[in-house]
Amino acid sequence: MKIFNQKTILITGGTGSFGNAFLKRIIGSDASEIKIFSRDEKKQDDMRKHYANKKLKFIIGDVRDKHALLDATHDVDYIFHAAALKQVPSCEFYPMEAVKTNILGTENLLDAAIRSKVKKVICLSTDKAVYPINAMGISKSMMEKIMVAKSRISQSTKICGTRYGNVLASRGSVIPLFVNQINNNESLTITDPEMTRFIMTLDDAIDLVLYAFEHMNGGEIFVQKSPSSTIGDLADAVLNILGKENYPKDIIGTRHGEKKYEALLSREEMSHALDKGDYFIVPPDLRDLNYDKFIDTGDSIISLAEDYNSHNSSKLTIDQIMKILIKLPLFS
Repeated sequence: MKIFNQKTILITGGTGSFGNAFLKRIIGSDASEIKIFSRDEKKQDDMRKHYANKKLKFIIGDVRDKHALLDATHDVDYIFHAAALKQVPSCEFYPMEAVKTNILGTENLLDAAIRSKVKKVICLSTDKAVYPINAMGISKSMMEKIMVAKSRISQSTKICGTRYGNVLASRGSVIPLFVNQINNNESLTITDPEMTRFIMTLDDAIDLVLYAFEHMNGGEIFVQKSPSSTIGDLADAVLNILGKENYPKDIIGTRHGEKKYEALLSREEMSHALDKGDYFIVPPDLRDLNYDKFIDTGDSIISLAEDYNSHNSSKLTIDQIMKILIKLPLFS
């Protein structure tokens, strides 16, 4: 991987699901140094022992701490910003914690990156930022707005965002929960069998981030076209793989802050998104504060557009879901 030739990379939230998978992908690259920034010293120690690679540098810190970020971004070329509070229920009950990490933490990171003259920053977002109804989604939506705003004023630092749906078997996701319930002979707890979600693997998420890295100009949001699945079909696929076809299920109803389906692009974004085959690119809104533009000039294209959501995207069959799941380390 020549795109990181003799460069220093910083991964915030580097001990999480994305950080681990991304590090595995780039550890063999020509990067001169890879910095892992996170709060969890135990996970950092596990990673240090696992890789035993002199290229890695581990930094204990929190994105809420501006001074820690200024130190961490010193002499860094590229940043992949994955640090976040991601669980919908916990953010719903403690919304200010989501604000401190997802919103203010991102501002701290971008301010530090600009001051340190970092060349590129990729901010990782979520489909829950589109038409958000929960604290996690709202905080991620605001994170995106901050990313775009900072990209307007940044001179030497290019900043962009990526947005993706549910990552299969990532920490806190539903598939490890299903497997754990089966292993403990507990009923599968399903919120709503007809609820739909976009489906992607960690490799897909990394591909999206690397695509954004190579094609960014500043201020864009990159989205990978993804298939979707109902939660009921996802549960059946897990049961089929484990040979538990007639396993008991408990329909518990929608949890705090959950939606029937998620959108990766809003109607407004779809009206001017660039279709790049496997990806959409949403250019930044570069209008200024001349309010005449907002009052006198509308956009008829928006009225004709439709959002890109997990109900109107292509649906995976149970067999197709199984083919994806069986490749996951959880089932190997």
